[in-house]
Amino acid sequence: MARGRGFERVPWFETFGDDTRMVRYDSDRQDSVVIDHDRVRPTSKVDFGRGGAWMGRARVCVLGSANMDLVVFADRAPASGETVAGRRFVTIPGGKGANQAIAAARAGGEVSMVGAVGADPYGDEIRAVLAGAGVGVEGVARVEATTGTAHILVEDSGDNSIVVVSGANGTVHDPVAGLDAALEGAEFLLLQLELPMDAVVAGARAAQAHGVKVVLTPAPASPLPPDLLDNVDLLVPNEHEAGILTGKDAPEAAASALLDVVPEVVVTLGARGARWLRRDGGGDHLPAPRVEVRDTTAAGDTFVGALAVALGEGRPMPAALRWAGAAAALSVQREGASTSMPTRDEIDRFDRDFSRSSGHQGGR
Repeated sequence: MARGRGFERVPWFETFGDDTRMVRYDSDRQDSVVIDHDRVRPTSKVDFGRGGAWMGRARVCVLGSANMDLVVFADRAPASGETVAGRRFVTIPGGKGANQAIAAARAGGEVSMVGAVGADPYGDEIRAVLAGAGVGVEGVARVEATTGTAHILVEDSGDNSIVVVSGANGTVHDPVAGLDAALEGAEFLLLQLELPMDAVVAGARAAQAHGVKVVLTPAPASPLPPDLLDNVDLLVPNEHEAGILTGKDAPEAAASALLDVVPEVVVTLGARGARWLRRDGGGDHLPAPRVEVRDTTAAGDTFVGALAVALGEGRPMPAALRWAGAAAALSVQREGASTSMPTRDEIDRFDRDFSRSSGHQGGR
């Protein structure tokens, strides 16, 4: 089999203490492999593009992180060695897994989550917020570790920077307790990379064994092992993550390179919308609504959660992307992660208004 395009640069993690990670980037370091181009996966039998008749309420399982977000709002981020004054501090339940679960539930999905929190007040609050949003929490274990935290700085521009302390999330390993039960009857499994990689791989394998479609958000960007990629149906990186994974700056080129290893890719482009590509040649560019941005935290998670619901209801990919884009556009106009996520009625109303004003067809 011919080799695909080579990836020139590779990301890697530097670890501080037991469970604090920051993504660093080194173009000269070659001791990790992002993908194995000799293992190109066949085109998926899943067809996200055509959609079909209304299929009822979408059933979504999320295997992922649950954190307490510790959020500081300031005019700007400090330079190295500099101190700046913050205006406000809040704590909000978050984590990419919990965010996607809440987003999908508020968008109308029947959602269950699998993960872990600490046996502490933060963990109790996270479980309560998930349950209050309609997420099944039977698979969210309480363990003897501190609940994961995300330390977030939100600038006036709406941009943010985040340092994650894994905490209880780092205790989730293969075999993942409660996963098989949560996958029963599900249509989609949503995965991210804030849990240990062996748990993520185990989740993808289990989903395929149950006939459940796997959607992976490769964040934080990290080398993706073949055992994971072999079981991914849809990869949803943002343009920064796509660039790190492929070494290509242009989103179109990065998405094309990723099709060497997964059958379908959606690259989110922030204010420029999203680029969808299929290995069989299909695809589209979907514009984003123009809105006033207050806080971009969890906009990507909102997008993915809403996208899974839309696809699970039988919408074709272009309509599903527009609907998910409407959800993300609503979220960036509000502060916080889980607190910013819109309800189904809000998404429907915004999608209809955007479709009328832009000439793009909304709905199913």
